[in-house]
Formats: sequence, C-alpha cells, structure tokens
Amino acid sequence: METESEIKQQTAGVTEKVKTEAEVKGKIVELLWHLKTEAYSDITIKNHRQRLTQLSKIANLLIPENVKEAIARQNWAEGTKQNHVSTYGKFASFHGLEWKPPKYKITQKLPFIPLESEIDSLVAGCGKKTATLLQLLKETAMRVGEALKLKWIDFDIERNVVNITPEKHGKPRQVKIPVKLAAMLNTMPKQSELIFNGVLDTTVRGNFTKQRRRIATKLANPRLSYIHFHTLRHWKATMEYAKTKDILHIMQLLGHRKIESTLVYTQLITFETDEYHSATAKTIDEAQKLIEAGFEYVCDFNDIKLFRKRK
Repeated sequence: METESEIKQQTAGVTEKVKTEAEVKGKIVELLWHLKTEAYSDITIKNHRQRLTQLSKIANLLIPENVKEAIARQNWAEGTKQNHVSTYGKFASFHGLEWKPPKYKITQKLPFIPLESEIDSLVAGCGKKTATLLQLLKETAMRVGEALKLKWIDFDIERNVVNITPEKHGKPRQVKIPVKLAAMLNTMPKQSELIFNGVLDTTVRGNFTKQRRRIATKLANPRLSYIHFHTLRHWKATMEYAKTKDILHIMQLLGHRKIESTLVYTQLITFETDEYHSATAKTIDEAQKLIEAGFEYVCDFNDIKLFRKRK
C-alpha cells in the first residue's frame, strides 16, 4: 500500500503540473494578444497558436532546452520543424527566455502552378462571393488579406482600377482589372465600406476549402485540391513574367520591396508546347482587345499588326 507521504508527493506533483499548464496557456495567450496588437494577420496568429499548443503537449514551454529536444524527437519534415522553431522563438523572446534555436535545412520547392482552365473551373463552381474573390486574386495577384481589406473607395468603376493597400511590408499599388471582374465586383452587395463585408480570413478559407473539395470530386480532378488562395498569386505572376519577361513589372505587380522575392517567378514556367493561336489587328481598338485577351504583339506586316497567344 502507498504511504501517506507517497500520496502527498503524487498529489503535489499533479498540482504542480496543473499550475504549470495553466501558466503556459496564459503566456501563450499573452503572446497572441501581443501579435494582434502588432497587426499580425488572423491566419498568422492562428498558425502560431496551433504550433504553440502542439509544442505544449510534448514539452514544457518554460524550458527552452526541453522544447529543442522535443522538436528534434518528432518525425516532422524539416520545414515543419523550422516553423515550430520560429514560432517558439517569438514565445521565448516575448517572455524573456534564453533560446538558441536549432537550424533545420528546408528543401526549397517551386509552387504548384495550375492550368488556367482549372482555376476557371473553380471560379465557375463556387458561390458568388467566393467566385468573385478568386477572380480578383487571379487577375491582380494580390494576397487574400489585401483583398479582404479592400474598400469600395479603393475600386474605381469608371476606370476599372483597384488600389491595393499592402500586407507584410509590401508596397501599395494600383492595378487595372478586366471589365468582367469589374462587373463581378460591382454586383457584390454594398452592406459596408468593405467590398467583402468584413468577412474573416478563417471563414473565407473554410468556405473555400469545402467548395473546392466538392468541385474536385465532381470534376474528378484531384489537382484542384492543391489550389489555394496564394496559388493564384503565383499563377498570375508566372503568366505575366512568361508574357513580358519584365521582372521589374512583376516586382511592382506583387508589391515586393526586394527583387530577390520576385526572382523565383522567373523559374516557374515551362511550357510543354510552342504552338500558338494567331490573330491580326487593323485598328487600335482591335489591338487593345487582343492584348486584353492575352495575345502578345509580334510585328507589323502590310499595315496589319500580328499577335499570338500560346495554346
């Protein structure tokens, strides 16, 4: 039988564990609130919360070396480990803990670039609000957080121009949009100063995930499941670079402050065919319509402008 002394020790151990868990939870909340006041996006705060909660189940967050050992033991990808190291670094720094982070080597991968027809399938199959958001991301390469913060005052319907307020220390920019997208935006209900009525990032992502899963199953195309909001930013930048070969134009389109962030888009596109659609224009209006349809100018021949677009 256990002695009274052993029972007291066990009880004290359980009590101490509960107190430590409560303290850790409180410190996680303090950090998350700090990130909120520093204007971190909701999705970024959510990711930090999930990682810290996960770490708290396998280590004592108040002991950095314990956290380091716990991360090393996990059968996680190097990138996942590095993300947890980065998140815990914020926790340790905020709470004054001495933390010497391990370095995990992340394998660089090129982003998935879908076919335009696959993006269009998603747009066509989603509800009105999600479809408009997807079309906006496709045509402008803006981040979803930037799109959700768009106000009606940012949308110039007469000139078909959208002014983008940047996220993540990017640069503000103005983007010309096609007539089709302008019409989609203009039919959105004007219930607040925000075009998307202040809907939360997490809500939008959840709704899109459900619709994407349904459409991928219906069309029997699992590739659709790999299309995320940010995928459309990569797609637009890639297509624009393939068309213009102008990295400074792409840098401005994305709102990057450093060209190093833009250079990845020069290595994404490898077309499987060199076949083209061809078209001609005799007037400026005809040429403008071809350019808006994605054709690129080739040359003049007998006072006729020749254009082409890759099949």
